Amino acid sequence: MTPELHRRFIETAGAISPTLQHAFEDIGPVMLPDRRRKGLVSFLARAIVGQQLSTKAARSIWGRIEDTVSENGGRIPDFFCERNVPLLRACGVSGNKIKALCSISTAHAEGGLSPIRLEKMSREQRAAHLQTIWGIGPWTADMALIFYFREPDIWPEGDITVRKTFSRFVSGADAMPAPEAAALFSPHRSLLALYMWRIVERMPS
Repeated sequence: MTPELHRRFIETAGAISPTLQHAFEDIGPVMLPDRRRKGLVSFLARAIVGQQLSTKAARSIWGRIEDTVSENGGRIPDFFCERNVPLLRACGVSGNKIKALCSISTAHAEGGLSPIRLEKMSREQRAAHLQTIWGIGPWTADMALIFYFREPDIWPEGDITVRKTFSRFVSGADAMPAPEAAALFSPHRSLLALYMWRIVERMPS
């Protein structure tokens, strides 16, 4: 995020909510973290594992998965298969999440997760393609678009934290609907979502 874009966010927020404006000023410019280093399969698998869990719990389970894969001489994504279901369960992964991990592994083996192929698609096509894999829904697809493919203008309506946090700033009888308010930050709504996560991280536990 450039200083100019940060100023634009602050100005836009000022027309919506002084509290939101102060939050942007306090946090400062934000940048999307680059989570491409371990590949798309690992990104999707970790996103699946972390669904509906706290950050701490998700990190702990994923760490156990990585340790188990290493201890058994395997590698991601080949480890996600029927014969390793007991090991994945022992890591704390639910049955449906294991099924999703195996589906991701199969899609990878069949060439359905080729980054080169996916990069050629529009973001809408990419999201739709990812959701043909069992267990990948709109939220996981949005996370991939934001953090792996680094699409700048994704507003993840399915993320409860993002939706509820932003709604708090635009509530009131005279306020515009939250999706319309979020649209004011287009074409940089991915950064707006990142701000919502940062705001929650700063809240006292």
